[in-house]
Amino acid sequence: MTDLAKLHDAILTGDVKTAVAVTKEALAENTDPLELVTRYMIPAMDEAGRRFECEEYFVPELLLAARAMKGSLELIRPLLAARGTEPTGRVVIGTVKGDLHDIDKNLVASLLEGGGFEVIDLGADVAPERFVAAAREKNADFICLSALLTVTMPAMRTTILALKSAGLGGQVRVLVGGAPVTQQYADEIGADGYAPSATTAVALARRLVAA
Repeated sequence: MTDLAKLHDAILTGDVKTAVAVTKEALAENTDPLELVTRYMIPAMDEAGRRFECEEYFVPELLLAARAMKGSLELIRPLLAARGTEPTGRVVIGTVKGDLHDIDKNLVASLLEGGGFEVIDLGADVAPERFVAAAREKNADFICLSALLTVTMPAMRTTILALKSAGLGGQVRVLVGGAPVTQQYADEIGADGYAPSATTAVALARRLVAA
């Protein structure tokens, strides 16, 4: 029998080779793929996020953990899709129009994916229309908007207005974050939630899904 605790540890330490090997072995033994995700992979990413918040981990360690998690998830995702297993939620994420920064956005995307969400990452410099189109096409539960520059923050308001104009305002919730963004600004532009960090973004999305 495969020692599944090794999958948790491999993701936590960013050991993609071991994470993939253990996942392959477990699946070959007919281990439930959903069990691998919920009992080992999600807790590992949650712990990586906790260590990041406590400054025990930094950006490189968090990205390595995310890479190991994705390596395993590539093997598991087709099996879950074939079974019709629904993700925790569907998230469209991107950095807003005019802003080319994506490190923080990438961290949030990785942790959301590690938390069981299906993530559609549109990249950086994303126009409001692309967010709206992706949200409609993918039947998204959330749109996550990131801005790292004060001058690009107004694009968040523009995107929210575009979403409402498209008739999706009450269906798709908008979460915002980024260095210059505050709770006050999120309230001003009509966002459904504000996350000051990558780990709080995941916690917020989970709370909103549960609600």
